[in-house]
Amino acid sequence: MSLSLDKLRLLRRQAGDAKAVTPAAPEPPATPPAPVAANDARQPPAERSVFAWVEQEIRHKPTGTAAPTAAPATLRRPEVGSLHRLLGLRSRGEATPVRASARDRQLPGEEIAPGLFLIESLQPQPIPVAPLSLAFARRENEQVSAGDLLFFDTETTGLAGGTGTRAFMIGAADWHACPQRGEGLRIRQLLISTMAAEDAMLATFASWLRPSTVFCSYNGRSYDAPLLKTRYRLARQPDPISPRDHVDLLYPTRRRYRGSWENCKLSTIERQLLRVVREDDLPGSEAPGAWLRFLRGGDAINLRRVADHNHQDVVTLALLLQRLVQEEQRERETLALVGQ
Repeated sequence: MSLSLDKLRLLRRQAGDAKAVTPAAPEPPATPPAPVAANDARQPPAERSVFAWVEQEIRHKPTGTAAPTAAPATLRRPEVGSLHRLLGLRSRGEATPVRASARDRQLPGEEIAPGLFLIESLQPQPIPVAPLSLAFARRENEQVSAGDLLFFDTETTGLAGGTGTRAFMIGAADWHACPQRGEGLRIRQLLISTMAAEDAMLATFASWLRPSTVFCSYNGRSYDAPLLKTRYRLARQPDPISPRDHVDLLYPTRRRYRGSWENCKLSTIERQLLRVVREDDLPGSEAPGAWLRFLRGGDAINLRRVADHNHQDVVTLALLLQRLVQEEQRERETLALVGQ
């Protein structure tokens, strides 16, 4: 129903004049109201006249103009902003919001190249003088000098491997004698804070190697070494991994201790064999998330914990190698005594 205000007033005036001239007639009996459609959500109250209801409907509309049509539904800007936040995008020209978690972005070590940090420490301990036998690794009559061993471990962006996975930290430990600091196990770690610093990290790690270097790792022959070879190839740098010998401690450890404990993870070997208990250790599975969080503007708290985790890994490798050498020597001495 659409009636203008002028027509409504005219109808009211005519009704008033007719009532003044014509004597009051008895009101006809009330008839039941016509049924209203179920979808009519704006029904006038029963006690109000139809004129009052129509007047209320058109009271605020300009006289003689049609009712404005509803504007087409459009996506409001707050909704667009919510969608951008969900997708991790930001509007053009909008400043990057400052995150409360980004206050602590202090990385450990010293920045030796743009985006490349070196963390170095020395753990005092006596350096093995005699060559270490590799008989525990089924290398009969093979020995290696303690100064030639390089214990290494990487922290990567994932465990899938392939060209999409990269190492953002390389930890290395070797026995080193320093006139100023004494002798012991030297731990050096390379950490990149940008992807562009990967080339500098790979070149620095290669500079630490000598022709006589022997790698020592835990499952590094199957994972860490192939990963680094791929990164050197993609960076178009010479591969320093393949020409050098590699002792993987995982396999002799499995042969010797399989069935003794629930598994042969490095953390289990630390706890059960070496009696090393880590405190507030960040699991290796959370290392990729810690680095990616920092790249996206987050804090460096967990990234520093990743560095602590990597530090302990390479120290454990040195302890485990010496323990395997001692166990092999003890067994050989026992067999020699039994044979006599």
